Amino acid sequence: MKRIVCLLILLMPLCGYAAQVVRGPYLEDVTQTTIVARWQTDKATPAWLEYGPYPRCNQIMKISPESTNHKAVLYGLVPNQKFCYRLYVYNSDRDGVQNPIEGNFHTLYTPERKEVHFVASGNTGGDNPGAKALLSAQMADKKADFWVHTGNLTASGLNEDANKELFTPYQNTLQSTPLFVAIGANEYGPERDSRDSKSFVRTNYSRFHDMTWSTATPKYYSFDTANARFIFLDANITQGAVWAPEIDEKSAQYKWLQTTLAGAAEKWKIVVLNTPLYSTGENGSVSEAAAFLVPLFEKYRVHLVLQGGEANYERTFPLRGDQSNPRGVTYMTLGGGGATPTRRKGTDAFTARFLSAYHFADIKIVDRKLSVKVFNEKGEEKDHFDLYL
Repeated sequence: MKRIVCLLILLMPLCGYAAQVVRGPYLEDVTQTTIVARWQTDKATPAWLEYGPYPRCNQIMKISPESTNHKAVLYGLVPNQKFCYRLYVYNSDRDGVQNPIEGNFHTLYTPERKEVHFVASGNTGGDNPGAKALLSAQMADKKADFWVHTGNLTASGLNEDANKELFTPYQNTLQSTPLFVAIGANEYGPERDSRDSKSFVRTNYSRFHDMTWSTATPKYYSFDTANARFIFLDANITQGAVWAPEIDEKSAQYKWLQTTLAGAAEKWKIVVLNTPLYSTGENGSVSEAAAFLVPLFEKYRVHLVLQGGEANYERTFPLRGDQSNPRGVTYMTLGGGGATPTRRKGTDAFTARFLSAYHFADIKIVDRKLSVKVFNEKGEEKDHFDLYL
């Protein structure tokens, strides 16, 4: 604390008033050795972030220059480890700091670990702060390694709506649960079918989300942790987003997906995308996307597909060739993170469970077993199933 006060005295002329953290802190793009922390203040101010291996949170200091939008890449981490951090800004008298905002996180795991724990949900837009707060409290209580989001962070896609619809109601989850997002149709904006929408993602989504880079692009990427490979796709071109990447057999995304799946060997293979490939919800299955992607999923034996694009929960039986098959692919629609739940529009033999309710999934991998539990905003378990490698 003494060194922070000394730094404050040195930098005090830069800041003539106290600032409040109005967005975050939130965590993104965690790897085995790094993580990105982001936050926003209502007035320009420097900030100080201490971090270290839990519970020694003050081993390394990161200084964020005077700004309202702050981003700190935390280096020097190690795999398989729990870390903690403390974020400081000036107090109102400018002679010290406010009480710190604290959080913690796990770095990604090395292959021999064979255990992964994550939460998953999507469609967090909409004006339902009470339901979101209940969901967030439960998700934070799970102490998961990270949060997989199936897209549609806000209803409008606008940066100006992100605090109200995402960061404020989900604050306690985001400050200790790193976020991975499959970019959704909403992120391309309400005019996504227009060529004039080219800059929308850059001026909105990219302002608050650290778009993960892998060997592909920020819009589709993958990462490995323990004995699992997570693959995030962007099939929004089939939902009218003219600036989304192509997914046909000749496209860069399709070829990248093929290589990424083939290289996963015996890992758990989990795909995340916003476009629903199998759905009996309000919008239904997107057959164009399914025609390109499902054959690849079946050829390389993807185990689980997490999809968005609906405001409900749905799980299919394991499917192969559109028929139930114990060695098939299970599809889960996770769209109950905040938008008003919608009813089922049709029926199909592929559906094992359908739920019109706010919800999230708690998913654990232990070696060759993957267990899923789905809860509503009241904490009631609504579905539970296991898959085996």
